Amino acid sequence: MLLRRWEMRLNSKGQVTIPADLREKCGLRPGDEVDVIEEDGVLRIVRRAGHTTRGQRAARRMRGSAEGGMSTDEIMELLRGE
Repeated sequence: MLLRRWEMRLNSKGQVTIPADLREKCGLRPGDEVDVIEEDGVLRIVRRAGHTTRGQRAARRMRGSAEGGMSTDEIMELLRGE
């Protein structure tokens, strides 16, 4: 198991910034929910169980809200310029 170390500083609000390369590597995006777990004096940051992406949350909010009454075929014809 390869261990890497990142040095960060806690700000006055108790917040820490996770470096961009580490966020990217772990697939963390703005708005993602994480848990901080304390185990034998060690803190672990883990993606929250049942995590959904920002796009998934937006799609869930919008599901069933479309209006206009166009069928899928009509929409495809419109998009294709047929």
